[in-house]
Amino acid sequence: MAKWFLRLGAAGLTVSSLYAATHVDPNDFGIIRIGRAVATTAMISYDYITSLRGLEYGTEEYESIKSKVHRRSAEHLLDLCCANRGTFIKVGQHLGGLDYLLPEEYTSILKILHSRAPQSSLQEIQQVIQEDLGKEVLVQCIAWIFPNFSFTWLVDEAKKNMPLELDFLKEGHNAEEMAEKFKHFRFLKVPKIHWELSTRRVLTMEFMEGGQVNDRKYMRENGIDVNKICQNLGKLYSEMIFVNGFVHCDPHPGNVLVRKSPQTNKVEIVLLDHGLYQTLTEEFRLDYCHLWYSLIKTDMKGIETYSRRLGAGDLYPLFACMVTARSWASITKGIDQTPVTKNEDVEIRLNAAKYLPRINELLNKVPRQMLLLLKTNDLLRGIETSLHTRANASSFIIMSRCCVRAVSRYERDASKSWFRKLKISMAEALVLWQINLYEILLWIKASFLGSWIDSFQAQNHPPQ
Repeated sequence: MAKWFLRLGAAGLTVSSLYAATHVDPNDFGIIRIGRAVATTAMISYDYITSLRGLEYGTEEYESIKSKVHRRSAEHLLDLCCANRGTFIKVGQHLGGLDYLLPEEYTSILKILHSRAPQSSLQEIQQVIQEDLGKEVLVQCIAWIFPNFSFTWLVDEAKKNMPLELDFLKEGHNAEEMAEKFKHFRFLKVPKIHWELSTRRVLTMEFMEGGQVNDRKYMRENGIDVNKICQNLGKLYSEMIFVNGFVHCDPHPGNVLVRKSPQTNKVEIVLLDHGLYQTLTEEFRLDYCHLWYSLIKTDMKGIETYSRRLGAGDLYPLFACMVTARSWASITKGIDQTPVTKNEDVEIRLNAAKYLPRINELLNKVPRQMLLLLKTNDLLRGIETSLHTRANASSFIIMSRCCVRAVSRYERDASKSWFRKLKISMAEALVLWQINLYEILLWIKASFLGSWIDSFQAQNHPPQ
């Protein structure tokens, strides 16, 4: 027995020495990460089963206990993400942005990963800087270095995209391309890259401060209009998706800051973390444009046609609900006509669990480009939910304009007849004019004049 303990101690000493010498992290071993995930899943499942056993569904006691289990489970998931890092952090960040879909207990806890994800130690960062730049003095630049780095499909996509996100030279070029392509948006700020201090493993960029885009308190204290921020964010992403096809696919709140410019005092949006982009094919982009335009116009035939073209097949109603995060009843009535209600949010959450097998089936059928767009949609909707501006009519107006412009531009480029080009341009101008008129009518309805007209009509036409 003594020999056995001696051998065990020697083995332990050897392993410790090896770890100290080579900096081997236990997380590098897949079996350890998988083991943690399995244990966490079992712990959460056991907690739900035992805590809710014997309680009557829907009662006040049931809801109270369920809320506590939600919170404990979310804390377990947070611990798992922090321990396993990598892809787990990415998935945790995504879940933290699903305010409209997941219980508040989960999103409030997992939101920690948006701005306070586990960081590398100073020694680890210094080692990489010294290896790649060869200068001790560059350790002082650490303050400007920000390391970046379901749903099985999301995990698979995250694993596939992780090498791209860890190539910091690629990220730097993405940032510069974004700044150039969208320079007409004066409110957009992208940190400048210091190439002389950057390598494939080290990215040194301009430091920019601001509050997270979902921080209403920060905006209120700094005199920033929440609705204006949502409009500008909608303009930016509509242009990315429908017009340009070059899409920043990781807009969780930790990557989107808002601030007032130190020079002009104008409100700005600072876009960070340019590691993950999607370049949409023209065919996919145009089909997606047509789908959204059909959704906004409540064109049921168009919704079915373009959902099928995007791979949804007979599951096109479910696909439309996933793309819009609205119920099928709201889609058939018109998503720009029916505001999101608390009851609809509850219905969406219940249906997400009810139709999970179908959702998984659908996610395996759609083009891979669609997966990152769905993730992007989820994160943007999470921001809208946090700011209480979800499904604002202005967002649909912005999307409509971009869809019309994108389709018209494609048709003009494909046409060889100048008369045909002129006809397309005139039709585009007419539709955009109609959209502008609709926006003016909405403004009048929301203004004092609109309230006066409603009051006047009520006085002259009392209910029978």
